[in-house]
Amino acid sequence: MTLPKLPFLLFILLWVFAPTSYGQDSIPPPQRVDTTIIDTIVIRSIQEKIKIIPRSVNLVNPVVSFSKTKPRLKRFNSFKMPSFWVSENTLGINLSEVAFVNWNAGGDNSVSGLGSAKFIRNYKFRYVQWDNDLILRFGLNAQEGRELRKTEDAIRFSSTFGYRRDTLSNWYYSAKVKFNTQFANGFKYPDRSKPISRFMAPGYLFVGAGTSFISETNKFNLYISPLTQKATFVLDQALANEGAFGVEKAIVDASGAIIKEGKNRFIELGFLVNNSWTTTVSKNVEMEHKISLYTDYLRSFGNIDLDWELNFTFIVNEHINASLGTQIIYDDDILFDRTLADDGSILNSGRPKLQFRQQLGVGLSYNF
Repeated sequence: MTLPKLPFLLFILLWVFAPTSYGQDSIPPPQRVDTTIIDTIVIRSIQEKIKIIPRSVNLVNPVVSFSKTKPRLKRFNSFKMPSFWVSENTLGINLSEVAFVNWNAGGDNSVSGLGSAKFIRNYKFRYVQWDNDLILRFGLNAQEGRELRKTEDAIRFSSTFGYRRDTLSNWYYSAKVKFNTQFANGFKYPDRSKPISRFMAPGYLFVGAGTSFISETNKFNLYISPLTQKATFVLDQALANEGAFGVEKAIVDASGAIIKEGKNRFIELGFLVNNSWTTTVSKNVEMEHKISLYTDYLRSFGNIDLDWELNFTFIVNEHINASLGTQIIYDDDILFDRTLADDGSILNSGRPKLQFRQQLGVGLSYNF
């Protein structure tokens, strides 16, 4: 019997022992964990140092500097809830003056002043719009050689409530209240013996309903009312007895004694159209147009009462401006050229006329 050769024996040994050795050596050794896991957040516990730093990188310690920080001079505005109200308050005064000293051409020294105030409160939210404005004006003129005279006198209040079906339309179902009167007595200068108008003599009150077209910017407003009541108040009994401003005058006997006092109010029912438009004509020039047209159904339908204002404002800066304005009024209830007899009886009741007013001034205004 002969022994197997050596290469064959080596093959047998490798075939028997090699799988076991290979399986044991293939199990990887335990590795050091370089992360810490908390839920889903992974935080690396070992940060590798930067070995190569480019030349363009400037690694410096961050420094917080307040050298360019300026102190705040005003307090922080506290948070305010958004409001659907728009407010505007304007106070103004216009002055004009003429003075002469040894002036060969002649002339009288005079000073004129006009004070005005305008307050606006408008509310708008979705389907509802409510506009309110109050305008007050009063002016005086002092001229050498004559007494103080009134140049302007007006109290005007207007309130319009509108409702629309949807937010896309500019047409509203509207109701409107408007009131006009004056502050002080009015005279037919130079006669100061008897006033021709007073506070609430006349006073006008309009109450009606209709429709309005109001632009998104609220600079154009057209109000049409087919049903508006106009009430004319003459609370001065002396003027009421004369039948001023359309009220029923007093009944007198042959000697002029009053049998029945004149009425203090006169009611009309008619059609009213109001329009206002504000626009910028050019840089620093603004135009404001207002017109009111009214006709009475019952007594004189087609006879239109007119009140039209056109004003231009020339803005110099925030507080200085110049103004040029005109106003035209026609009302057949306001009569002129009335003739009285010696005993006080009325010979000619007079006739209506077109009234015109124009004014130019430079002044100051303050908005707040």
